[in-house]
Amino acid sequence: MRYLHSMVRVKNLDDSIRFYKEALGLVETRRTENERGRFTLVFLAAPGDVDGNKPINSPLIELTYNWPNENGQVEDYGNSRNFGHLAFAVDDIYKKCAELMDMGITLNRPPRDGYMAFIKSPDNISIELLQKGKPLEPVEPWASMENSGSW
Repeated sequence: MRYLHSMVRVKNLDDSIRFYKEALGLVETRRTENERGRFTLVFLAAPGDVDGNKPINSPLIELTYNWPNENGQVEDYGNSRNFGHLAFAVDDIYKKCAELMDMGITLNRPPRDGYMAFIKSPDNISIELLQKGKPLEPVEPWASMENSGSW
């Protein structure tokens, strides 16, 4: 398993980019604009963890900016929803999820797609598990397993 990133929701992307890049000196490694989902993802790394703008096997910070709604309002996350999740790559997502279930851990978002699952820590922190490389073929029981709670 390898630690990938921590996600933080931000209300003002420009202010946040300025803080993380200028105040902390982080380097933007990639950006994704998703019109359908109405969000922007910006990944940042510490300067010692990049070669140019490419991360060198280091954990990243993911800034998630959810675009304003149709009324121009941006969600106020307060102090509880701004931190999103920790993310880890796993060798075999189905095997890992089976091990977790055997330990009594609830899969909040099962790996129906052979790629991504979510669980929660005892402190209610969401943890994203991602299949290393390409997604595995969807198979049962995962493909038809329902979500449980939130993540």
